[in-house]
Amino acid sequence: MSIKIKYVHSPIGRNKKQKEAVRCLGFTRLNQVKEFPDNPSIRGIIKKIPHLIQVVEG
Repeated sequence: MSIKIKYVHSPIGRNKKQKEAVRCLGFTRLNQVKEFPDNPSIRGIIKKIPHLIQVVEG
């Protein structure tokens, strides 16, 4: 099972941990969509930066 995440907001002006979370997911540009395995570690990162990313259905 996998989950798709879309990078929608820039981390400019955010704290260091939020910037590192975006980089940890591997996002390099806005509106980029990536697919990840649906596991607790990815879910934890999603909960840290819900204002910067969007979970895509389907």
